[in-house]
Amino acid sequence: MEYRKDKGLGLIPLSKSLTKVAQLHSKDLALNRPDQGNCNAHSWSEKGKWTSCCYTSDHAKASCMWDKPKELSSYNHPGYEISCVGSNPLRAVAALKSWKTSKSHNDVMINLDVWDEPWLAIGIGLFQGYATVWFGHYPED
Repeated sequence: MEYRKDKGLGLIPLSKSLTKVAQLHSKDLALNRPDQGNCNAHSWSEKGKWTSCCYTSDHAKASCMWDKPKELSSYNHPGYEISCVGSNPLRAVAALKSWKTSKSHNDVMINLDVWDEPWLAIGIGLFQGYATVWFGHYPED
């Protein structure tokens, strides 16, 4: 939030639902490694109470990611994720530094380009070398 504040942007309220999704996903990534081969870190394994998917760079299965908050929590709106893999333990500061140097991730964090609609909910998860942050355009219900 300090980074957003430095950019003249407001704070995003923490969402229990999006935090639950972020924590589940960080843990799934670390323990089950669905991000192998052509699948990236927005993928979900077959080893949980969720719909699995292989998220690829062409975004063909984007709805698999966007629908996870509705599938796994009481947040009845789409969610959008940024993710980072690093050393274990991965510190939040290192993940933020990585996201700031990636135009697509940075745009999500500070509402640029196609992400110009304000974020009204955020959830954060860190687990064994993975960090995920989930954003929503609607406040927590």
